[in-house]
Amino acid sequence: MSPVGLANLLDGLPKAADPNLLVGFETGDDAGVYKIDAHTALVHTADIITPPVDDPVVFGRIAAANSLSDVYAMGGRPLTCLNLMGFPSKELGPEILAGIVAGALEKITEAGAVLAGGHTMEDDEPKFGLSVTGIVHPDKLWRNASARVGDALILTKPIGSGVLFNANLKGWVDAEVMSTCFETVSTLNRNAAQVLADIGAVHAATDITGFGLAGHAFEMARGSDVSLHIDVDALPKMPQALAMYERGMTTGVNIANHELVDASTRFEREFSPSMRELLIDPQTSGGLLVAVKAERAVETVSALHDAGVEHANLVGRVAAFDAPHHLVFR
Repeated sequence: MSPVGLANLLDGLPKAADPNLLVGFETGDDAGVYKIDAHTALVHTADIITPPVDDPVVFGRIAAANSLSDVYAMGGRPLTCLNLMGFPSKELGPEILAGIVAGALEKITEAGAVLAGGHTMEDDEPKFGLSVTGIVHPDKLWRNASARVGDALILTKPIGSGVLFNANLKGWVDAEVMSTCFETVSTLNRNAAQVLADIGAVHAATDITGFGLAGHAFEMARGSDVSLHIDVDALPKMPQALAMYERGMTTGVNIANHELVDASTRFEREFSPSMRELLIDPQTSGGLLVAVKAERAVETVSALHDAGVEHANLVGRVAAFDAPHHLVFR
């Protein structure tokens, strides 16, 4: 189902009346949040992906980092995880399954969380992810729908993994570039989230995954009733990602992502078709896009670099809604 179709489906569902449900599905946020008491709220999320790489351990790392990211995007801390596995047991041996879980466990442990179990079902191809429960203070919760006019925008990871994954299947990508891509998408957003929490300047946050940079930025802008002005030259980009689009590669999600954002997007200068594709390139375990107090933006980026989040960069600003354009690329 396309992002637009999914949004229409969710809009038709009854809204929860429980006042303790702090975040539901209304704004397409990264996780649900339920308040337990004045000091604690539970963060709930689940995600599952197909393999972007043949190595089962690397697949497990990437899938786990991708699932854990939703908790970090809410300002939370992961506590427990459940494996979600679809597996063709008649086609692949148990060592493949064990490798996937082993890779995931590495990232779960690195996050300071624990693996509490899971569920495996028979499937035609491998699929893997996690259901994650975390905690956050109700007053320190980040949402994707609370950006403020005047905020600065920071992105913490480069974009381009979607097209690189597909191009790698044809052997088009240099081995070193692909290795760097796998390392990037396997990296937890833990350090970035910790720095952002310590500085305390975040007004809104989301992580960049399947809807691409433009799709998730659009959700933030629409939910906040603002426009996001994004400097394309300032965006961190994975090596060779743009070149893969220029060579004719794409992904199966690009058309749906265009459907989601095109009517609400304005380009203030000429961009190549390949660059426009990169802006909606679906990410796996992408970075955090955060709207922060403008006066703390430079300090925040410096602190992120000091913490090893080397690609973090100022990429734009939040402006008053310029109907119908929630996104302005310049």
